[in-house]
Amino acid sequence: MDNFTSGTTFFLMGFSDVREIQILHAVLFLIIYLAALLGNLLIITLIAKDHRLRSPMYYFLKNLSFLDLCLISITVPKSIANSLTNHNTISFLGCVSQVLFFFFLASTEVALLTVMSFDRYAAICHPLRYESIMSPGACAQMAISSWLSGGLYSILHTASTFSAPMCGPLLVRQFFCDVPQLLSLSCSYNIGEFIVIGISLVLDFTCFVFIDISYLKIFATVLKMPSREGRSKAFSTCLPHLIAVTLVISSASFAYLRPLPKSPSVFDLLVSLLYTVVPPTVNPLIYSLRNRDMKAALRKLLMSRHCPSD
Repeated sequence: MDNFTSGTTFFLMGFSDVREIQILHAVLFLIIYLAALLGNLLIITLIAKDHRLRSPMYYFLKNLSFLDLCLISITVPKSIANSLTNHNTISFLGCVSQVLFFFFLASTEVALLTVMSFDRYAAICHPLRYESIMSPGACAQMAISSWLSGGLYSILHTASTFSAPMCGPLLVRQFFCDVPQLLSLSCSYNIGEFIVIGISLVLDFTCFVFIDISYLKIFATVLKMPSREGRSKAFSTCLPHLIAVTLVISSASFAYLRPLPKSPSVFDLLVSLLYTVVPPTVNPLIYSLRNRDMKAALRKLLMSRHCPSD
């Protein structure tokens, strides 16, 4: 297949050919999707409304919630629709859009998580200089740089993925247009895309090392704190961030580094869920359940709903 057109159709592999399981998958994905939307929208609303949530940490958290909200919307609604209609296809433009926006949002999220680790490092290890290091201008520049780097990388990734001709049945053995599966359809070795993936893995590994170094210094500083309450508060804000970073980078790296199996398996689908569906769903829980300020803002919002001022 030398040329792609708007009429080209890709076939996605569903979770099952049994109709009852397809309906169950659609219902479960719908519940997960609504939970992710509710959780991330709630975080954005709380940060926007509560004046106490104006620190750089919450500024970046609001960006992260918006990213997660968009990221899960790229893949899950289409999968739900395919299961309900028993019509597992996606157009060429739809597949290109999924790859473009998925890598745009995912790459931006990795960059933003790296920035958030630096923010925690500055807050805990250099508290006296924190306001000057993380000034409003610096925070805006870091956020904009994260978004721009994600956009540039997604364009390179998408262009190199679809530049090579594809042969045979266009069956993507995944519930969305995932790049490793698309590469398996290429008629020839797509060296351009593999170079881009290699660069991506190096950058992701660099970000992961930077994050680890930041947290090693953070934990070393926290353990020296005389106050038990201070140590508890520092760990409660840092450990969830480290969990989120590890989940995203480790699962995605595993999926892109391991050789593709000759036949699809449930394990491959489960791994893909770890970097497409799970982070946007659990991030609101990770960042809010043990955060006193977020819980206080939620109580304030609920009380204002039940007891409106005259």
